[in-house]
Amino acid sequence: MKHFQSPTRRRFLSWAALGLGWVTQACQPSPRSTPKKTSTGEIELTVMIGAQEIPTWKPVIEQWEAQQSQIRINIIEGPTATNLVEDLYTSAFLLGESPYDLIFMDIVWVPKFAAAGWLLDLSDRLSEADLTDFLKADVAGGRYEGGLYRLPARTDAGMLFYRKDLLAAAGYQPPETTLELLKIAQDLQVQKKVRWGYLWQGRQYEGLPAMFVEVLAGYGGFWINPETQDVGLDRPEALNALRFLAETIAAGIAPSGVTTYQEEETRRMFQNGDALFLRNWPYVWPLANAADSPVRGNIAIKPMVHAPGFASAGCLGGWGWGIAKSTRHPEAAWQAVQHLCSSLAQKQIALSYGYLPTRRSLYQDTEILQKYPFFPSMLTVLESAVLRPPIAQYAQASDILQRYLSAALSKRMSPDQALKSAANETRRLLGKKT
Repeated sequence: MKHFQSPTRRRFLSWAALGLGWVTQACQPSPRSTPKKTSTGEIELTVMIGAQEIPTWKPVIEQWEAQQSQIRINIIEGPTATNLVEDLYTSAFLLGESPYDLIFMDIVWVPKFAAAGWLLDLSDRLSEADLTDFLKADVAGGRYEGGLYRLPARTDAGMLFYRKDLLAAAGYQPPETTLELLKIAQDLQVQKKVRWGYLWQGRQYEGLPAMFVEVLAGYGGFWINPETQDVGLDRPEALNALRFLAETIAAGIAPSGVTTYQEEETRRMFQNGDALFLRNWPYVWPLANAADSPVRGNIAIKPMVHAPGFASAGCLGGWGWGIAKSTRHPEAAWQAVQHLCSSLAQKQIALSYGYLPTRRSLYQDTEILQKYPFFPSMLTVLESAVLRPPIAQYAQASDILQRYLSAALSKRMSPDQALKSAANETRRLLGKKT
């Protein structure tokens, strides 16, 4: 298996007018005029994967290549930032010279890529029986207007990590509601048992709406209804959700710098023992329980807190595999997708990295449960997870929400004005009256 070691730079010509300028561009082979085969007659499929994901998938791909001699997968190394990988795929397709056969996709890319006609519809290759073992929400995340364009390979959902030792010593049960979280956090901070009460991702990037959508659902609200395209950002539920986040900063429960934090900043602070509660993704578990972790054995996880009278909801994340509509090798690409989303492949990456599988059967796997005994409890979280709006304009809608949430959390706008502006701009994006 081959992959290029360093990205090069290329201008997004079709977006120059928008001022996006230069971006890191993964190396691309020259346009394909004939189907690609190696010197030994093997079919070569090309995919771009973010740099941080290559260690996860390289062993899986190498093992599969060793089991069969017809298909090879060429990995092009993309940037670490997910949004830049999306931009590079988009650029390649817009320029009409895409070298990619396979597409490793974040769940939120599906509507945009499918609406643009860049993905092969996989519906006729799978029966409902074939999909039975997959979690329903993850399959739904791969659909767009009746087609299935992405098969899920691993899933994710936002959840609450907490210091079970500190709660037990103070006589507290894990919080169910936002009010309970605020009370417990403030109490233990006053007692100087912990520096920070609650950490979350507040930087202006995709992680901000991913975090906010689950708080919003936990207050009974919604962002965009994909069926009606109604926008719920200027409703009372949204304002209450934003006020909760703002209150954590104002009360000193979260540091003021939380508005600049992504997942890793919050994970490191929690793992160093500096925080009581943390909103993050399941990847934190194996890291925080590593042999050198100061909080090893003292953490637990549970579904996200919610407002009284409402239900918990974690934002559904996760990655999956699709096939470029322009591929010269659709059958070989389909064989690759089947393996990369198989129980065998998912078990391999679950054991190695603690990633949550998208196949139900693996939540009963003895070897996985021995290493990650909390996996079965994750099914409840995953089955009640909330999707970010599956609309073709998702990237633009996310950008709007990011900007106004950031403005409110950094006190450049009031929460009320920020959400009203976000709602009106989103309606204009969707062609709705403001």
